[in-house]
Amino acid sequence: MGSLFRSEEMTLCQLFLQTEAAYACVSELGELGLVQFRDLNPDVNAFQRKFVNEVRRCDEMERKLRYLEKEIKKDGIPMLDTGENPEAPQPREMIDLEATFEKLENELREVNHNAEALKRNFLELTELKHILRKTQVFFDEVDQREMYQSAQMTDPSREEEHVTLLGEEGLRAGGQSLKLGFVAGVILRERIPSFERMLWRACRGNVFLRQNEIESALEDPSTGDKVLKSVFIIFFQGDQLKTRVKKICEGFRATLYPCPETPTDRREMAMGVMTRIEDLNTVLGQTQDHRHRVLMAAAKNVKNWFIKVRKIKAIYHTLNLFNLDVTQKCLIAECWVPSLDMESIQLALRRGTERSGSSVPPILNRMDTVESPPTYNRTNKFTSAFQALIDAYGVANYREVNPTPYTIITFPFLFAVMFGDLGHGFLMATFAAWMVWKEKPLQAKKTDNEIWNIFFGGRYIILLMGMFSMYTGLIYNDCFSKSINVFSSHWKTNFNYTFTASHPELSLEPNSTDYLGTPYPFGIDPIWQLAENKIVYLNAFKMKISIIFGVFHMLFGVLLSYSNHTYFKRPLNIYGEFIPQVIFLCLLFLYMVMLMFLKWVVYGPTNVFSKGPGCAPSILITFINMVLFKYNIKPLENCETLYMFPGQVFIQQVFVVVAVVCIPWMLLAKPIHVMKAQKKEHDMYSSTNHVTGENGDVDGHANSNNVSHAVKPGDEEAEHISEVFIHQGIHTIEYVLGSVSHTASYLRLWALSLAHAQLSEVLWTMVLQIGLKSESWFGGVILWAIFAFWAVLTVGILVLMEGLSAFLHTLRLHWVEFQSKFYSGSGYGFAPFSFEIILTTASATGED
Repeated sequence: MGSLFRSEEMTLCQLFLQTEAAYACVSELGELGLVQFRDLNPDVNAFQRKFVNEVRRCDEMERKLRYLEKEIKKDGIPMLDTGENPEAPQPREMIDLEATFEKLENELREVNHNAEALKRNFLELTELKHILRKTQVFFDEVDQREMYQSAQMTDPSREEEHVTLLGEEGLRAGGQSLKLGFVAGVILRERIPSFERMLWRACRGNVFLRQNEIESALEDPSTGDKVLKSVFIIFFQGDQLKTRVKKICEGFRATLYPCPETPTDRREMAMGVMTRIEDLNTVLGQTQDHRHRVLMAAAKNVKNWFIKVRKIKAIYHTLNLFNLDVTQKCLIAECWVPSLDMESIQLALRRGTERSGSSVPPILNRMDTVESPPTYNRTNKFTSAFQALIDAYGVANYREVNPTPYTIITFPFLFAVMFGDLGHGFLMATFAAWMVWKEKPLQAKKTDNEIWNIFFGGRYIILLMGMFSMYTGLIYNDCFSKSINVFSSHWKTNFNYTFTASHPELSLEPNSTDYLGTPYPFGIDPIWQLAENKIVYLNAFKMKISIIFGVFHMLFGVLLSYSNHTYFKRPLNIYGEFIPQVIFLCLLFLYMVMLMFLKWVVYGPTNVFSKGPGCAPSILITFINMVLFKYNIKPLENCETLYMFPGQVFIQQVFVVVAVVCIPWMLLAKPIHVMKAQKKEHDMYSSTNHVTGENGDVDGHANSNNVSHAVKPGDEEAEHISEVFIHQGIHTIEYVLGSVSHTASYLRLWALSLAHAQLSEVLWTMVLQIGLKSESWFGGVILWAIFAFWAVLTVGILVLMEGLSAFLHTLRLHWVEFQSKFYSGSGYGFAPFSFEIILTTASATGED
């Protein structure tokens, strides 16, 4: 059986590698991706393993590459991705790579440091330029205030009217004008209000603050962000206030600059500042050009460098799982490998030995083990998504039946039963077909958008779901809630329009001239769109097919368990579990399905009296009466009997009794057989350890020893038997009750299908019908405007939300109702050492 239907056969191997050839051989196995190594040093600390220094060197190289990548992205330089997959470099090439990365990092850090220093100097000069330009106005104002102060001294009567921020004591002292001190600087614009309040409170109003905004934003050399700043100048009197003002400026991180007092000195300084700014601009441009050239050269190789370093690191991580022999010249490894790939692995080891130049070939020996091997199912781009759905529930046990090949058909089909609409299915299938058609270019565009990655990863599932939904939409004859009259309805009316319009409750009789005698060729007749009892009819139809599909789906799951029992050679499970399970399910629920088909066939419109549609019994009531042994029910008027065939009562009684007998069969058969087998083994063990003396009597000493020795395994067996009884009891109760609840659970097929159809009809009636009702040109305008709204709601609600709901319900039907019959899912997956998986994982987590 292929690996898709059952996992691959795995072999535990022991691998002997020469020390000088180990690196190259592991590199080849990483490219192959078919070997899962075991850790032979589980108790050894990660920092005490043989190749820990090499791993640290790789970590350091990765750090330098991430720094390079960060700088490249900061400059917006595209990194070249040629799609190449370079081989893992030889160990001696690590030195060259380290030297290259060290040189690039040091050069970049030096350039960045110089650029930051230049930018800081440029910022200081720019701020000084604004101070020299804007403070002239402030000095002019202060000169005017001093002139006014002198005039005020000569006219004391006007003194109280013109008190400034400097305070009365600051303006004059002993009737003499005092010289004002000042500091000038730059501060962040958002700090100005709090800065001004602090100056006023700390200096008690004895300072004079003026500020002016710098129009253009300035670049912070540390972060590269643009910040808004303001120029300020503070006038004060005395050294004490000067010290206090400087401390406040320091607390608010304001930068103070020297500012000459005379206009001539300020003009000279401004000219010198402008000259230095021009020189700095030239040097900064050259520095940025040099940095850009370095990053451009690195951007061409950074992707390949990442791949090489990660491969080296993965190889040394793997080598740390190996053991050294006593001679320290050979590495010993244990690994799981697929049995069918042994030859490919041998060839890879041979290539690695040749690359390393070693003369001693590696040795690969098969090992016997009782350990459960990992589960490995080979998949391709089509089956991988379906396998991921199964593995999300639980990885299959080794060589257990794999549900994936059956899920490829049943999953989209059950989804389509709930989502059956030709129009909606077409939209879904079209979107999936576009993703499949553009598969390679879309795959090359790596993105961190998780929702898109989920859609793209399940493109083949979505494609099949859309195609199956189109099929069931044709069966339901439902396209955006409307029927398609392809073959013309097989019903007709003999009344004119006036009569039918005045009698909306007319019934079409199938056993009359209203019916052409043949059914609609494919799907449901479109005449049902006009029927008042449309929902009643569709309810009965969809409810029955839901139960039919559910019973066959569960029965198929039980039949798959037979494949597991035969493969693992467990005949006791066949006789003690499989057979009673099949009998129980068939005699009750498959029988109910057969009654549905019989009802459709027997109770036709031509049987007017005893077997007419009016005499058809309810399947649900029949099934309930069958289980309760309730048969004394009078038939309806003009009906011969409520039963569908002769002997139905006796057959149903036999079915129920046999089904009930299957319950203790499932509950007790296996534990009793296990108990008898263990008792037989115990008796054989006791007889082989029975010792007799020379005279034929039992040696009391030996006998006592044997009895005491035999008691211990007996206790363990008793405990084991109790566990078997408990486990079998749980399994039996779960199956019996689950058969009922799981059958009812399949009614979600009917419920969601009805909800989807009704929601689609409501959306058509309440939205699009607004534009369709008007027959004038204005209705066309309204329809044009409202179609976009209807289309958005259709895609957003009916396709996406309803599609997600149906997907989740279908997933539950497979995980619980179907897989619980045969699938344990308690194994562990095959995790090979593969460069492809390592690089893909690193790319998905955004480490590049």
